[in-house]
Amino acid sequence: MSTERPPQRDDTLAGLKYGLLLGGAVLALALPPAGVQQAAVAASVPTTASPAVGTASPAPRAIRRADLAGQEASDGVRRVADWVLDSGDHEGLYFVVLDKRNAKVFLFRPDGSLLASTPVLLGSAPGDHTVAGVGDKPIHAVLPEERTTPAGRFVAQAGRNTTPEDVVWVDYAAAVSMHRVRATDPRERRLERLASPSVEDNRISYGCINLPVAFFENALWPVFQNSRGIVYVLPEELPLQQVFAGLYDPGERQVAFR
Repeated sequence: MSTERPPQRDDTLAGLKYGLLLGGAVLALALPPAGVQQAAVAASVPTTASPAVGTASPAPRAIRRADLAGQEASDGVRRVADWVLDSGDHEGLYFVVLDKRNAKVFLFRPDGSLLASTPVLLGSAPGDHTVAGVGDKPIHAVLPEERTTPAGRFVAQAGRNTTPEDVVWVDYAAAVSMHRVRATDPRERRLERLASPSVEDNRISYGCINLPVAFFENALWPVFQNSRGIVYVLPEELPLQQVFAGLYDPGERQVAFR
């Protein structure tokens, strides 16, 4: 048997050509024109629709205000505590607001609810500044006019002083801390001053913030002994906005000082 393939007939080739032409014509009829096809492809691609005119903007972030649990507090305390919570300036930590004019401390939980408050004793000298180098002086060398409790925002943490005793350092460089009231000198009457309803007699320390023993041991120390916190000391002479440069009313959310 021969292995050679017989030559292809001309009529077979002609049939193939006719079939190809017929198939192309059918395909052309089945496909839409080029412009229509591109439009259909474009229409199938998802797009982000522009907001319709008059569509409401996203709801503003909810206002957050501190909860003073019915405690009396000055307008300055409320303004600063509200701003701290709403802005998150306290970094999610416990925070303290010290009202020097009214000699009172407010201790807040991270969520802005009041944990405790108490009268305090403060530096005997009025003023919102720290005297340069005062923290390096022995206590007997600190002059009367240098015994200020400085205003400002401080990152506070637990430690020990030279006595030594547990303290919460407010301004370590200036040797200013919060600690238990010291009643070592009867002539100073520090316990009586704390118990007095008057504010004028609460100025007696070298600059440190003296707290009732029960408040320090049951409220402040358990919070700060294992974690830092933020202390806001309100000024008694300077404007609030000058000391706290981002202060605003949460109801307006407008920076009041730049």
